Amino acid sequence: MTNKINQNLISSLINNNDKVLDIGCGNGDLLYYLEKTKNIQGQGIEISHLGVKESVTKGLSVIQGDADEDLVSFTDNTFDVVILSDTLQATHKPKEVLKQMLRIGKKCIICIPNFGYWKYRLQILFYGIMPVTKTLSEPWYSTPNIHLCTIKDFINLCNSLNIEINKAYRNTQNNIKKIQKPNSYLNNLLSTEGIFILTK
Repeated sequence: MTNKINQNLISSLINNNDKVLDIGCGNGDLLYYLEKTKNIQGQGIEISHLGVKESVTKGLSVIQGDADEDLVSFTDNTFDVVILSDTLQATHKPKEVLKQMLRIGKKCIICIPNFGYWKYRLQILFYGIMPVTKTLSEPWYSTPNIHLCTIKDFINLCNSLNIEINKAYRNTQNNIKKIQKPNSYLNNLLSTEGIFILTK
């Protein structure tokens, strides 16, 4: 679920009347907010039956589907913006999901929890256990997050796929800052989340 600070940032990156796909839209709160504030033509895809039901009760156009399998059904350049917020780490094929997003969208907005955040590192170093935090709220045995990564990992993946990062932001304890040097050691160390705007 997208937090309020990320929600406001995402909204600022979207134009009025854009055609938007929200992958892993959960209960539809972000889509609903964007429809009300930006008058977007919104569509969502969500794997959870409950999430789809809650979204539809808000009057949203949301289908039940799996990002790993169902993005291939969309034609090229269908959307002005494709959003993947706090979902990439829960996919089985993150590299393929990124490729599909860039195929069907002119611009992609990705939000990822940063496993390289200093507090997470200390939890592993001093307690010897996988971190359980506000961003990573489930214990290791029940978490849907199967491909956790750091900001640096994500940037390296984009580089390997020749994906251009147009802009990058970091969320540092509920404070969004624009990243001037995405691969900076401090960005990886001090950020709970990374937000990236990608193009082909």
